[in-house]
Amino acid sequence: MTSASTKFFDEVAKLFSGAAGMAQGLREEIDNLVKSQMERLVADMELVRREEFEVVKEMAARARAETDALKVKVAELEAEIGRLKGGGKK
Repeated sequence: MTSASTKFFDEVAKLFSGAAGMAQGLREEIDNLVKSQMERLVADMELVRREEFEVVKEMAARARAETDALKVKVAELEAEIGRLKGGGKK
């Protein structure tokens, strides 16, 4: 009886071991499938990567600063033109 029960438990252990291996393989297959689908979804949505976003954000900040500086310069030049025109009429 001991031999038969040992054999039975050995068979059950093999069965569970095989099932665990199959489950692990299935999990890896599902992970790969989900990853593939997510990558395709992101590509279809035409999302940008964080690094690209940060570069464009920095470019926009520099352009904004240049625009502000140019506005100040234009205002100074317009004031100078106004002074020159006003001085020429007197």
